[in-house]
Amino acid sequence: MNTMRLADLLVPDSPACTNAVEVTTAYCSPALVNHSLRVYFWAAALGTARGVDFDAEVLFVASLLHDLGLVEDFDSHRVPFEVAGGSVAWVFAAGAGWPVQRRTRVSEVIVRHMWPDVDPQEDPEGFLMVRSTGFDIVGRGEADFPVSFRNEVLARYPRLSLADEFLKCFQDQASRKPDSSAAAAIRNDLGVRMAANPLEQAPRP
Repeated sequence: MNTMRLADLLVPDSPACTNAVEVTTAYCSPALVNHSLRVYFWAAALGTARGVDFDAEVLFVASLLHDLGLVEDFDSHRVPFEVAGGSVAWVFAAGAGWPVQRRTRVSEVIVRHMWPDVDPQEDPEGFLMVRSTGFDIVGRGEADFPVSFRNEVLARYPRLSLADEFLKCFQDQASRKPDSSAAAAIRNDLGVRMAANPLEQAPRP
């Protein structure tokens, strides 16, 4: 684990990845954009370190689009934000010319990132997204990432106002969708867990 370096983790060179960054930057705040990029790099680093055979393009697109269901333009008053985000990703992938199976794959990864866990044999990208989002939001699994790598990622993609912004988004989701995963997270003291996240305590660049 001590050999993790940001320079060793490449973003796939594809139009879909380039466009995913463009879409996320257009619709999300800088804090959510940086969060989405960190999610990919945490996930790719963990997958590489553990020898998980993952599809980097699917993982990158899912990471960049996974929170679109939280933003006003794509928010749904009837379905959980991860389901709304998965639907947006399916449409995005269709526009990118991906076959139906691959569109479904990226949508599944986004929906499953709010699951408690995912079997890496069944869904390696979903497994990595669960671990990376959990680490970035509440610091779960911090032992997976050496401090030097954490600091490198945070210096490149700082957290900005993520904690306040993300908590407000989840509180809003919970108030309108009491049966959603976001509501469950709020009931499970999300604010307290976010405040205790070691990434929030890390020195700011």
